[in-house]
Amino acid sequence: MQSEFLMRIRAEFEEPRVLAGTPLGARRIITVKSGEFAGPGLEGKLLPGSGDWVLVRPDGVAELDIRFTLATTEGSLIYMRSTGLLDAPRGYFRTSAVFETGAEAHAHLNRLIAVGVGQRLPTGMATELHAVK
Repeated sequence: MQSEFLMRIRAEFEEPRVLAGTPLGARRIITVKSGEFAGPGLEGKLLPGSGDWVLVRPDGVAELDIRFTLATTEGSLIYMRSTGLLDAPRGYFRTSAVFETGAEAHAHLNRLIAVGVGQRLPTGMATELHAVK
């Protein structure tokens, strides 16, 4: 298996909304306050409404459900959906991501899967995505 660097994403989050004591665990809804991304041929901002719907299970594992809308500097919109697991004690996470766009310049994203390696930051997160070939 080979991979190729796709982009780096950095996000700052609003205060989380916590739904404690649900049947599945504690749900943390964390929306993006601000963020940006950059990679070869890709650069832009994360749009409001983007966020992470984290489920902290009773066994302590955190399941990530990340949904970002990326707006490129040239005005294209790209939807990114990513799932993964967070190692909370160490502060890092691993994800898999898929993309959806109608922008011809970025149509190649519709046909790939990316693997993310990220870390939590005091007020957000940073991750590097690599396209799997």
